[in-house]
Amino acid sequence: MPQTTRPRSRALRLLVPALLLATIACTGTPAGSTTDVQPPHNTSAPQVTGPLCAALPTGTEPGNPTFLAGQPVDQALRWIPTLTTFEAALRTSGVLADLPTGTGITILAPSDDAFAAKFSEDNWDDLMARHTDQLRTLLKAHLIAGAHPIDELVTAGATTTLDGATATVTRTGPTARLADRADAVCADYQATNARIHIINAVLGPLPTTANDTDHRAH
Repeated sequence: MPQTTRPRSRALRLLVPALLLATIACTGTPAGSTTDVQPPHNTSAPQVTGPLCAALPTGTEPGNPTFLAGQPVDQALRWIPTLTTFEAALRTSGVLADLPTGTGITILAPSDDAFAAKFSEDNWDDLMARHTDQLRTLLKAHLIAGAHPIDELVTAGATTTLDGATATVTRTGPTARLADRADAVCADYQATNARIHIINAVLGPLPTTANDTDHRAH
């Protein structure tokens, strides 16, 4: 009997390592390894730059840059608190609906304060209600074909807006100055196929009427 038990024990000792080797060969990973599957690489959140950015939604707040990056541009504009006047004008004029489907767009979006410094209430109401052609031309002065980061515009040195005008673009600190009239105060918001740069002045040729409540468009 002892002569039969020793060969069986030896066979078991040989069988266990063989099974382990077979398992390793099938899985390609040594047993007990801690270097299994690497987590997917996290893409960085969109980075906005400029002095106004700190006053706008950040982190997980509604309207934060990461959230807006997945929104269509018309929806993204509604989430930026300081663009209510500009967003309403775009919606009223229908300018964005004229763009070919899938066309990238860069928006130089004047803040609410910029519109208040440019137009009187009467003048602006008149533009919105009665002078759609002038309003559309004004808004096209703030649109650029293609989705361009602010650094790309600075490198080019100038850009052509959809109203056909050429605007110079120069570096000013972390952002840029446009047409020697407006500064990008929070640049590089992303939306679906779009870039949004908030600026602190209104572009285009219309006169300033902020101090004249009786001035209306002609």
